Amino acid sequence: MEQKQKSEFTKQLILNESFKLFYKNGFKTTSVDKIMKTTNLTKGAFYHHYKSKKELGLEVISSKIQQRVYQGMITPLYQDGNALAILKVTFSERLKSFSQYDKQHGCPMNNFINEIADEEEAYQLALKRIVEEWKAALVYLLERGKKEHVINKTISSNAVAVYLISSFEGIRGIRKLYNDDSVLDDYILGLSLYLNQLKP
Repeated sequence: MEQKQKSEFTKQLILNESFKLFYKNGFKTTSVDKIMKTTNLTKGAFYHHYKSKKELGLEVISSKIQQRVYQGMITPLYQDGNALAILKVTFSERLKSFSQYDKQHGCPMNNFINEIADEEEAYQLALKRIVEEWKAALVYLLERGKKEHVINKTISSNAVAVYLISSFEGIRGIRKLYNDDSVLDDYILGLSLYLNQLKP
């Protein structure tokens, strides 16, 4: 393996394992030593790629977490079809698709927001960027739905977008308290009732 490839492999290993550890144990309680022990790498290897745990945390947010949100919640909003139906499917099917592990540990982005977003502006900005792009995708879909007469033209697209994101992230956190999906089922029913109110 060429040195450049080996270096990139090492960096991806650190990134992937760090994301898993942050998700499972939290950002603050996961030390560089713990990451190195999990990856079987030296501290020298870590500091060759990252100046600090903060820099690593920012890359986890801008790559791993952003990728999850994009794939699951943003990209589907730009597909063709009935806007209201896309909203229902995107939000409810995403919840249903999570593994038991994901349900028990909640949303990685929301966990980061709750744990560190109020302490460091750099984290705040990185996480806010993802939320704003999610919001923009929702506003785009809602505005398209208005033009196509499937969504009430009088509703505030910004308000609906913020509400949908907030309720989705909230239920991800609340689900951590339960041993089954009954609370998710209630959320999905409530979501359906809410979305039906957006019809013209």
